[in-house]
Amino acid sequence: MAIHRRDDDGKGMVRMDSVSETEIPSPSISELLEGRPSSSGPLLRSSRELPSRIVSSRVNLRTRVRELFRARELFIFLVRKELKVKYKASFLGLLWSMLNPAVVLIVYYVVFKYFLQSTVPFFALYLFSGLIVWNLFLTALMGSSSVIVANAGIVKKVAFPREILPLSQVGTAVVFFFFQAIVLMLFLVGFQYAPDWRYLPLLAFALVDLIIFASALAIFISAANVYMRDIEHLIVVLLNAWFWGVPIIYSFNKVYHHVWIRWFYLLDPIVPIILTFQRAIYGKVTYQTFAKNSVGKLVPTSTVTELATYPYHFYIVLLGLVLAASLLLLLGAMIVFGRIEGNFAEEL
Repeated sequence: MAIHRRDDDGKGMVRMDSVSETEIPSPSISELLEGRPSSSGPLLRSSRELPSRIVSSRVNLRTRVRELFRARELFIFLVRKELKVKYKASFLGLLWSMLNPAVVLIVYYVVFKYFLQSTVPFFALYLFSGLIVWNLFLTALMGSSSVIVANAGIVKKVAFPREILPLSQVGTAVVFFFFQAIVLMLFLVGFQYAPDWRYLPLLAFALVDLIIFASALAIFISAANVYMRDIEHLIVVLLNAWFWGVPIIYSFNKVYHHVWIRWFYLLDPIVPIILTFQRAIYGKVTYQTFAKNSVGKLVPTSTVTELATYPYHFYIVLLGLVLAASLLLLLGAMIVFGRIEGNFAEEL
């Protein structure tokens, strides 16, 4: 078995020096990530001249995908490492991932019910059914924007599919998403509020779309930030603006009756995903508003449409289009990543 050392000659070609595994024992990537000394001992230099061959620095897409699949154990290791670092030396540990969304939900419930007196029933649940989607997306992109720069040490020392680094940030965001989903389910039980069971299977479809779309942007942003460090600051501004361009705080029906604005909204891949989560979890398409009559009795005054009135099959079509677009974006992001990662070591 041979170990290869890659040296970029700056002309799109890579020098591969091949030596015996017994001559140069390589430290494992886990040892480098955790900062432990190599169990292999110091690197030994071969006294003979190393044979070399010249190969192209570009790897085809199929090979990159195969390498990512083979590195799935590294992906799991990186996700576990992120979780350990985030809650290191904390007493509650991963329970903080559930406590924070629980407090947020309680605050929303109290504020909108007793202070703002929102007419939307269980507005906190409506709000949180969209927020858990946005939180996954936000966490994935914020973490991946600087992940390659933050791990410059291993990027320059170890040969591995670098796309694993931004993908591990997406994986960490998915773990946090499931903790928040558990909190949401507990509140649904506590409020004795039933979701729309018919639309519930669409959540898995929507979640797959969200993960693929977030992965595509994460891979591209992480690579671009190596060359333009302003990206990680720009992404914060863009995400803050993007948040108000999706129907989470306000209802989609605010723009539904404006045809051009409605279709502009639906071109955003996040919007159909959020609409699906709201339709399945919150479920109330319409609700009644009440007012007191002359004798102090509550009587219904009007019917308000809160959720999008699209039929079941339309959600499937929307999610299918998002899936197709997300897969194309993912393939494009991996191609761009593969073309520009050759100079990562020099830029870092």
